[in-house]
Amino acid sequence: MSKLNELAEQISKLDSNLHQKDFLLTWEQSTDEIKQTLLVAQALKWLRDNNYSTKVFETGIAVSQFRDNSTRTRFSFTSACNLLGLGMQDLDESKSQIAHGETVRETSNMISFLTEVIGIRDDMYLGAGNTYMREVADSLDDGLEQGVLPSRPAMVNLQCDIDHPTQSMADLAWLEQEFGSLENLKGKKIAMTWAYSPSYGKPLSVPQGILGLMTRFGMDVTLAHPEGYNLIPDVIDVAKKNAKESGGSFTQVSSMDEAFKDADIVYPKSWAPYSVMGERTDLLRANDHQGLKDLEQSCLAQNANFKDWECTEEKMKLTKDGKALYMHCLPADITDISCKEGEVSASVFERYRIKTYKEAGWKPYIIASMIFNRKFKDADKKLIDLMNRNTKRVL
Repeated sequence: MSKLNELAEQISKLDSNLHQKDFLLTWEQSTDEIKQTLLVAQALKWLRDNNYSTKVFETGIAVSQFRDNSTRTRFSFTSACNLLGLGMQDLDESKSQIAHGETVRETSNMISFLTEVIGIRDDMYLGAGNTYMREVADSLDDGLEQGVLPSRPAMVNLQCDIDHPTQSMADLAWLEQEFGSLENLKGKKIAMTWAYSPSYGKPLSVPQGILGLMTRFGMDVTLAHPEGYNLIPDVIDVAKKNAKESGGSFTQVSSMDEAFKDADIVYPKSWAPYSVMGERTDLLRANDHQGLKDLEQSCLAQNANFKDWECTEEKMKLTKDGKALYMHCLPADITDISCKEGEVSASVFERYRIKTYKEAGWKPYIIASMIFNRKFKDADKKLIDLMNRNTKRVL
């Protein structure tokens, strides 16, 4: 039996309704649906690695809407859509009628006549990004119901103010690969810690995504940050609930050293305080440039009080056997490389650099899986069809 047959068999045993759901928050998906997303990603990777074409669309486009800068997620989305046979179109708001006041409902329908998936990144406005995605989703539902659209495009959250599901799912796929199975993650300690950065306004969605997902699989998740660098309270509640249900744990500490102690995995990453992101949102909406400059200077000064929150060789020695797996969503602020003082020392990052690249390499397959599962109810059968079709990716 081939690896693909084994994966398809595992998928067939899951209770999943991903074909009816958008992928906006990981904690809106059941555990079986999370597992199916991982398995389909592995299957698509196996097919590509073995030179099988995974082109399931002969026509159709994918639309991306990035309201913030991106490298990995932007190219991963394009790669994922191309892997499945879709053409790409970026929605540039400055070149569309959105700039002239076109409504979300109208735009959503106008871009979707022959569209199979819409991916949105909207993480700048606290309390707005995920809300905007749901407004688009509701508009698509209405377009389908009213006979405007021939089919309902899938919706994928490419990062919002609450969650970064394509990142956290790629992280989970990497952990599954590194530790051998999801079962092997039970009891493993992961330290999600704030780290110093000489920049301001980094979203909360990466740490929140890690808390919301890793607590699903029996891990001992520890969150550490200086006083004042809180995350969204509702997400903390989600993490506590998940940990209780999975048999894992969720702990909050105020010391990076304490978080690193006996950790199997460390994830040092800077983010802005929850209260600051709220204030920043108000200033952005008011177009208050001076207010934004003043807030930035205030926050940078606050960050500077915690320059010792850096992933160093000394801190890594506190981890389990001194050999914890270092993770990062990238790009990391690397001391003496990308900045004078940052999140991680140059020696630590260099030791794990290739592994962080491999971690990032799961993202195209995770995104492709999200699209694939939304389109096909019987994902296992469709994957077998692709293998049996035996169309070569490279002729």
